Amino acid sequence: MTIREVATTPFADQKPGTSGLRKKVSVFQQPGYAENFIQSIFDSLEGFAARTLVIGGDGRFYNREVIQTAIRMAAANGFGTILVGRGGILSTPAASHVIRKYDAFGGIILSASHNPGGPTEDFGIKYNISNGGPAPEKITDAIFAASKVITRYLMLDAAEVDLDHDGESRVGSATVRIIDPVSDYAELMESLFDFDAIRALIRSGFRIAFDAMSAVTGPYATEILERRLGAPAGTVRNGRPLPDFGGSSSRSQSGSCQGAL
Repeated sequence: MTIREVATTPFADQKPGTSGLRKKVSVFQQPGYAENFIQSIFDSLEGFAARTLVIGGDGRFYNREVIQTAIRMAAANGFGTILVGRGGILSTPAASHVIRKYDAFGGIILSASHNPGGPTEDFGIKYNISNGGPAPEKITDAIFAASKVITRYLMLDAAEVDLDHDGESRVGSATVRIIDPVSDYAELMESLFDFDAIRALIRSGFRIAFDAMSAVTGPYATEILERRLGAPAGTVRNGRPLPDFGGSSSRSQSGSCQGAL
């Protein structure tokens, strides 16, 4: 596998906020746009050689394509292990936990939070640091500074990684590990909350309805509410993440939850 230095020129609009860089999908689809921003992230960091990078997203349109790009670029830039949520799915809080649990150097999360998803809607890339939290202003400023002077990005010529099955593969000298995007976070929730008491409440007849709005919370809600807490099948509605969140501009990454007696 060959590492290529791809010549590029800066884009003037790549200043990230605390929630990363958010633009329309069509902006990110410009040749070199996502690559420039990802390389600018790496160029602003030090000490990540052979370390672990976490990659995942909220399942919105263009998520899978940018994950493949990020994997090849992370391998080309010297990361040793790349953890990716199965199917490209990894919610922001789940990614934060995975970063901490596996002592990762940081994580790239592809999300535009509550912003609508779809081919004509929004996309986002953000970087979280080793404590699982969003990059502080010092780092986002450095990313923006790097984006203004970038002349090349590093890309490994490699086949696409199978995102849909757990397991390991090699991309250049890096190990890519596809992980269950839900289990680590569900275990964390079980350690923080009294699941036995909640199960007893549900068994007593307390009813729950959770609308995941075809966004990233669906798999997490299904695992936690239905499988671990014993809520009836169907408690979670619209639980499968869709690239356009089911076509509603009001659909949110955070989902909604209602409880009723």
